[in-house]
Amino acid sequence: MKHNSGSLSRREFIGAAVASTLVASGASMVSARSAKSQRPNIVFILADDLGWGDLSIYGQLHYQTPHLDRLAQEGIRFTNAYSASPVCTPTRVGFFTGRYPGRLPVGVNEPLGNVKQIGDSVGLPPEHPTIASLLKANGYDTALIGKWHCGYLPKYSPIKSGFDTFFGNFSGAIDYFRHVDADGAPDLWEAEVPIEEIGYVTDLFTDRAIDFIKKRRDRPFYLSLHHTAPHWPWQGPDDLELSNSLRGRDSFQNWIDTGTAESYAAVMKSLDDGVGRVLQALDEAGVADNTIVIFASDNGGEKFSNFGSFRSKKGSVFEGGIRVPTFIRWSKVIQPNQISEQAIITFDLTATLLAATDTAPDPNSPLDGENLLPILTGEKSFSRTLFWRYKGSASPVLPPPILQGAVRNGDWKYVKQGEDEFLFHLATDESEQVDLKIEHPDKLKQLRTKFQQWNSQLESYPS
Repeated sequence: MKHNSGSLSRREFIGAAVASTLVASGASMVSARSAKSQRPNIVFILADDLGWGDLSIYGQLHYQTPHLDRLAQEGIRFTNAYSASPVCTPTRVGFFTGRYPGRLPVGVNEPLGNVKQIGDSVGLPPEHPTIASLLKANGYDTALIGKWHCGYLPKYSPIKSGFDTFFGNFSGAIDYFRHVDADGAPDLWEAEVPIEEIGYVTDLFTDRAIDFIKKRRDRPFYLSLHHTAPHWPWQGPDDLELSNSLRGRDSFQNWIDTGTAESYAAVMKSLDDGVGRVLQALDEAGVADNTIVIFASDNGGEKFSNFGSFRSKKGSVFEGGIRVPTFIRWSKVIQPNQISEQAIITFDLTATLLAATDTAPDPNSPLDGENLLPILTGEKSFSRTLFWRYKGSASPVLPPPILQGAVRNGDWKYVKQGEDEFLFHLATDESEQVDLKIEHPDKLKQLRTKFQQWNSQLESYPS
């Protein structure tokens, strides 16, 4: 169901919401009019393989994430937020385009292999509109700091897809100290030029993000800060020796065998500290109140993650593979300490950011995401039907390839794994243990049909 604000334009709706919030807090109408005319900055922070319970505010007990917890408390936290896919490349394609990732060939690479394996044979087409290209055309400074994983040079890069600035890695994972991919190839870039820089990569990304925030400018900015943390190889800031032990031994298998629960906690602490520094930079630059800050994860967690009661992990369409922490702070519009049960998905964030900045989507690439501004400003939740499809690729770090599908319709969830089908009622069974397909054959048939109709619109998997 498309959710809109009646006859109000996006700009009028946002202005009304801002004005209402300011007036409610005792601010003058002059201040409200000033807020309406000032477009917000954006900081979109995407973690990598962050599991549902990997933040203390979502239930982690073995370490604390105070800065991320505070960010969540200063805005709205979602308890039914999903990634667009159970692995990274498709989710990133979904966010960049605002659409189901399977609408593009790059979105059926689950995930994209290293450059040594695939070269520039597939990627996010430079001609396809992205959130970055749309915002750039609307007067925003745009930057991607961190992981891209949507195609390799010379055909594909963030610079070719709307970002003015890029500092980060092209591949799916890099060593935290040596900045090489899992084939041992150097993978740290400034725009489209390979560079060498000494430092722990989470800190390097944080430093560059702060530099971008503090840059003097006369336009609003959009910053995507896509950390590789807490993706393997699990190396904390004090694990340089562990990194050096992998020299000449870099591989997916050796990387996923690297690290412990303690090193994972150190990776998470560094991520949390970095987010704290970014928030402080927004305060020091005097732009915190007019900056939308979003934190999310690209998919479910890995072997050291806390999955709570959820079933399975990364690489699965069960809840553990796709239910992710997500929260949004926008001090001028969103009241603090909100918790929402609204079901949302990665590309809803795209639609929301475009709406909040009064940026029109491309009519030739219609969004699949929903504008969440009504939820952020306290209106009632609305009904959603969400879809997933995943096959995966042969890899020592993922489940064996098998076609999976899922539909969430209200509290009902349909899951297909190969020839097996399941039906769950999430309101009473979030752990997906009680299969209700025998008791509710009509609901099973209804959701199966919805999945088949949706699936028929997508790109086919490579044979």
